[in-house]
Amino acid sequence: MVGKFITFEGSDGSGKTSVLQEIVKLMQSQNNTDFILTREPGGNKISEEIRNVILDKSNQAMDARTEALLYAAARRQHLVETILPALAANQVVLCDRFVDSSLAYQGAGRDLGMQEVYEMNLFATDGLQPDLTIYFDLEPEVGLARIKGHRQDEVNRLDEESLHFYQKVHDAYVQLADQEQARIVVVDASQPFADVVADVVAILKAKSIL
Repeated sequence: MVGKFITFEGSDGSGKTSVLQEIVKLMQSQNNTDFILTREPGGNKISEEIRNVILDKSNQAMDARTEALLYAAARRQHLVETILPALAANQVVLCDRFVDSSLAYQGAGRDLGMQEVYEMNLFATDGLQPDLTIYFDLEPEVGLARIKGHRQDEVNRLDEESLHFYQKVHDAYVQLADQEQARIVVVDASQPFADVVADVVAILKAKSIL
């Protein structure tokens, strides 16, 4: 048997990470699911070091293709060192971002082309796809306002991009969700936080994760 690979996607400020923390608390309280929580870029020592390079606000000169390649490199290390061993051990992997983020941010946001970035990541992942992706849909204006007004964690290089950049990212996510309805489930992230959490819990219960 192999485990389940669940990814959480959305533009910055969509609340996906906060919701994911609530899901982890719930799964810990139930104590009947063997799972790991991880993130991208990151998830292990090498990938976290690449993350620091990508998100460092002092690295404004980073070329768009360099950025995309670094994400793919971090993803490859994350896959072989963290995700695949967990799946082989029949664990549920809860991952904050995966390939969809690169398609939206670098493919669309950086205008590198979603197909081009997809092919790069196909090489990095050997074609591994999540069993389920939960996409937190939120208008970019609202997400950026949340980042500026309420966010307590890191404010990084990508958080300082323009509204136009995030509009392209949002449009790409919507396109992906429309194209891959069997994998991607959309949640309205503009709702009150408790309602968003409830929607995600319902999705995970329907998929027999909770």
